[in-house]
Amino acid sequence: MARGWESKSVESQQESAAAGRSAPSKRGDPQSRVGQQARGGLELSRTRILRELAAAVHPQHREQLEAALLYLDTKIAEIDGPKRS
Repeated sequence: MARGWESKSVESQQESAAAGRSAPSKRGDPQSRVGQQARGGLELSRTRILRELAAAVHPQHREQLEAALLYLDTKIAEIDGPKRS
């Protein structure tokens, strides 16, 4: 007896799902991904701080932004440190 197109579609979907589960991840290990996500967030914050610093007028505000920039640079260096050493 011939199978209908619906059952073939379901079978195809099941095969695709099984292949996706068994294929090794090309993104690296979970710890590496977490580090990349953290670094990305820090880079976004750094960009925002640089924009605010360029527009800052008050000296105290500039000092706070410079301290934040130094903190972010330190955190980024901590993330990058083990990879480049």
